[in-house]
Amino acid sequence: MTLEYSFIIPVYNRPGEVRELLESMLQLQFDRDFEIVLVEDGSSISSGGIATEFQQQLNISYYYKKNTGPGDSRNFGMQKAKGDYFLILDSDVLLPENYLQEVDAFLQHNYCDCFGGPDASHPSFSKTQKAIDYSMTSFFTTGGIRGKKSSVNDFQPRSFNMGISKKAFEVSGGFGEIHPGEDPDLSLRLKKLGYKLCLIPDAVVFHKRRIDWSKFYTQVQKFGMVRPILNTWHPGSGKLTYWFPAVFSLGFLFAILLLKLGIWWLFLLYVLYFVIIATDAAIKNKSLEIGFLAVYAALVQFFGYGYGFMKSLWHIHILKQDPEHEFPNLFFKNV
Repeated sequence: MTLEYSFIIPVYNRPGEVRELLESMLQLQFDRDFEIVLVEDGSSISSGGIATEFQQQLNISYYYKKNTGPGDSRNFGMQKAKGDYFLILDSDVLLPENYLQEVDAFLQHNYCDCFGGPDASHPSFSKTQKAIDYSMTSFFTTGGIRGKKSSVNDFQPRSFNMGISKKAFEVSGGFGEIHPGEDPDLSLRLKKLGYKLCLIPDAVVFHKRRIDWSKFYTQVQKFGMVRPILNTWHPGSGKLTYWFPAVFSLGFLFAILLLKLGIWWLFLLYVLYFVIIATDAAIKNKSLEIGFLAVYAALVQFFGYGYGFMKSLWHIHILKQDPEHEFPNLFFKNV
């Protein structure tokens, strides 16, 4: 089986990121042609000039459209693409030179209609970016659910590093209007339709995470808010692990209250947990500063996600309110 690949890349006001991504794609070691479909989602700062610069070296198609969100932009790109397998990337990633080789080799021996791959930090990333990457991917903070090998055949791909067959896209209709959360929503719909989903453990991308601490909190809070909505749309998809950030956050506040009352054992358990995170992050990144930053990143992640999860749970499951009416900022409307 020989697959023709089309990369689908939505972009919004990020020409610098597009340049870096395309530069990394020039280094891809692959013996067949591949297509790149760049979709400008109503940007005021165009990446068209960047695309033109690379057209002599890469097979690039560039499209400009009004702003309807990343999910709809990916759908637009897949409708325009000529390949029979679409590789979806965010503009803030870099590709290692073996990326396409790993994807193709895996699909030749273990074909699936939709896959996801892990993300990692590049040595050139800032210390804050590396700390956030650790918090988002570590076994000690997320259980490694974004890329552990035991998830090869039970994985919800994420759209920063995702592949989908043309057939699966056409049958499913692609991404919906919710954002974030459009990628697990599509994954769960594909699974209901009987398509095989998988993780390709060696198809790693370097995820730059262009966010400061405030933006990181807002991002993870939205992640927490969409999960109860997805659990409502897809009964049976909920997991106990989705509750962990909320339970962790409430437990930490309770530990501080007990500490003021002279009861210290619970707080010490949290301190031990933070020491484990700091040590592991410092060793993996060879930086004590990143170790301390990773603890802060974990706290931001847990409190942001936990608050968003509980807020959404209250409105959606307890008050039975309509998600689009209660949380309009989580939905792109195609008008």
